[in-house]
Amino acid sequence: MIRNYFKIAFRNLWRHRGFSALNISGLAIGMAAGFLILLYVGFELSYDKTHSRGDSIYRVVADIKTPSEKIEANMAAWPVAPNLQQEFPEIIAATRFLTAELPVQLGNIKFVEPRVAAVDSTFFKIFDFELLKGNPDKVLNRPNSLVLSERTAKKYFGEEDPIGKTLKIQEDGVAAEVTGIMKNIPENSHIQADLLLSMITLTQPPNNYDAEWGNYGPSVYVLTATGTSPEALQAKFSDFLERRTGDRMRNQKMFVTLLLEPFQEVYLRSERGGDITGSINNVYIFSIIGLFILLIASINFINLSTARSVERAKEVGIRKVVGAGKNQLALQFIGESVILCLIAFVLATVLTAIALPYFNTLAGKTVSAGVFSNQGNIGYLFLISVSIGVLAGIYPAIVLSSFKPKTVLKGRFSTGNKGGFLRKGLVVAQFSISIALIIGTIIIYNQMQFMHNQDLGFSKEQTLVLQSNIDDSQKALTEAFAALPGVKSIALGSSVPGAGNSAAYSEIENKNGDLQVANLDLYFVNEDYIPEFGLKMVAGRPFSRDFATDSTQAMVVNEKTVQLLGYAKPQDAIGARFKQWGREGQIIGVVKNFHFRTLQQEIKPLTMRLDPRETSLIAIKISPQDISKTVSAIKETWQSFVPAEPFDYDFLDEFFDRQYRAEERFGNLFLNFAALAIFISCLGLLGLAAYSTIQRRREIGIRKIIGASVPGIVNLLSKEFIILVGIAFLIASPIAWYGMHKWLQDFAYRIDIEWWVFALAGVSALGIALVTVSFQAIKAALANPVKSLRTE
Repeated sequence: MIRNYFKIAFRNLWRHRGFSALNISGLAIGMAAGFLILLYVGFELSYDKTHSRGDSIYRVVADIKTPSEKIEANMAAWPVAPNLQQEFPEIIAATRFLTAELPVQLGNIKFVEPRVAAVDSTFFKIFDFELLKGNPDKVLNRPNSLVLSERTAKKYFGEEDPIGKTLKIQEDGVAAEVTGIMKNIPENSHIQADLLLSMITLTQPPNNYDAEWGNYGPSVYVLTATGTSPEALQAKFSDFLERRTGDRMRNQKMFVTLLLEPFQEVYLRSERGGDITGSINNVYIFSIIGLFILLIASINFINLSTARSVERAKEVGIRKVVGAGKNQLALQFIGESVILCLIAFVLATVLTAIALPYFNTLAGKTVSAGVFSNQGNIGYLFLISVSIGVLAGIYPAIVLSSFKPKTVLKGRFSTGNKGGFLRKGLVVAQFSISIALIIGTIIIYNQMQFMHNQDLGFSKEQTLVLQSNIDDSQKALTEAFAALPGVKSIALGSSVPGAGNSAAYSEIENKNGDLQVANLDLYFVNEDYIPEFGLKMVAGRPFSRDFATDSTQAMVVNEKTVQLLGYAKPQDAIGARFKQWGREGQIIGVVKNFHFRTLQQEIKPLTMRLDPRETSLIAIKISPQDISKTVSAIKETWQSFVPAEPFDYDFLDEFFDRQYRAEERFGNLFLNFAALAIFISCLGLLGLAAYSTIQRRREIGIRKIIGASVPGIVNLLSKEFIILVGIAFLIASPIAWYGMHKWLQDFAYRIDIEWWVFALAGVSALGIALVTVSFQAIKAALANPVKSLRTE
């Protein structure tokens, strides 16, 4: 019996191979897209889950309250980690984690390692990163100790054993010993480094970081004992801070609260950010899209299966006459549907394997090394395919196996209104999803364009940025650059817009004449910085070499600082006194607000001061003509002055745009999957159009005989689908508005959701539907009416 079922199933599939191919391919594409999204979501949710005691690890963060603001920092003061470990028995170990670039020299060749972290000796006690060589308790307990990742060890020493060998580090070329080799840190970790430097290297004398309670720099992680309540431990921190630094907080009017963030939630759920962050909202969005695509593919499959099953009514009637039972017929239909789905499952697996490298590139990370790297995901996909097959086969199985044979054999078979409502409801669901995705795609694209085209308040075009040593060679180097034909101007600074900044404890005179305490962003610059970046002065003057006191007693602030201090207009802040990091003086100028952070963040108060000891970045404005020749000349000049230093540069516009790479990747992924969903929806609509045409072919034949035109018949068949798309539009619009409104809240500067977005989405969906339906409608209208009426 079972053999007979398979034989009939494959005969039907082969007899209608065009239909079968359409049905299988639509489902396979949907399943492949859903599988890719499943891999992406699974990878994002797997971040920081590889540590055996991960649920007992916390990141220590700080809320810093000043009279001006509340700062939610993602770090803690330098002395916090060692003192917490000494103070609380509930804390087994604490480590600091400070990322930086580090000059590294091997022989006469110098490198700049971009992924370096200074950590305490307890690092491997807290985290389960695998140490291949070296004692985890000792590899980082001495100054100038290095632990290299496998790839970094191979880069410097090839196949040699690097343990005990030395590398020269930092600008002064201090010898550092390689004490350990660790396995490359997995990509699904927000803690990333290829070279670990012992923290004692930085904290040993003459540095005094371990006593500087007002100095914030490293991230802090603690491992707590099993059963420790984080809330109870966190409640003890206020007394701890009072004993250690209470007088300092009161004197400086900066009051600190330490908090514990679960380590496994830092990447996706922390609102404080970090070096590497994700977005739980994006994970939710892609999960919904994946579910939608599978739902659309399933609806499409059901619609096409239903449309095809009507043509088999007479076959079923004959089989019932010759003795086939109702259960046997139902099993036959469900079996055929499952077979189709299993074929689609195999095809989906192949499509996923082909698309995975492209998908990894689009996502910007290796989401999965291969389709079979996670057997559980393949199992889920298999169960989904079988479930879809069963569900898709149930409706035609129940309907076609329950009617009376003589009714069907006389040609009066109809599935009734309930079947029509079901199919139309499924199409409305499909197009509701599609319209919502079209709206989302338009809004995401417009937000990305808004961010790229936003007036940043500074000039970033044709600006080349170099990291240099702050020594006597810097002045000669910049003078040599300035003499090059393609160089227009040169500026020095501690940072460039978008590249980060220092935060400084500041006291600035407010409108009441009091010195107002605030923790303000600080740029160290030279006299050419403001004009080169095109920053606009709204009051006072910029720094000038004509005023000797500018280098020691002058400050320029932005409009946000003026607002923070309570002045009615920028001019009122000119002459206000300040104290900042050992310097005292007056505000000499106010610049117009500019975006020195990303557009996801609001513009904050900013202070600027002259200090040649802190300006390690060289910003070179070059002519747009023959850029490659100018860059080559700059490179030659660099190599003639500092031959041992690698020539590593960025163009500022490219550097600034890289800040939005995560959003661009999200937008590209969204666009690709939205297009797939719309394509699969069209297949579903094609299925319903085919079904409707089959049901009404006699009506069409009669209409043609009595004089109906082709456009009239096309209009007749298309009208009901236009109504379905209209209903879908009404359902999708408010849902899409709410979802996109929530997504835009992550951006401090964002577009408004305009009415035309919904109009464009509705018109696009209607156009797609009409093109899809018209194919079947025109085909039916052009058919010979004699053939349509022959079965009467």
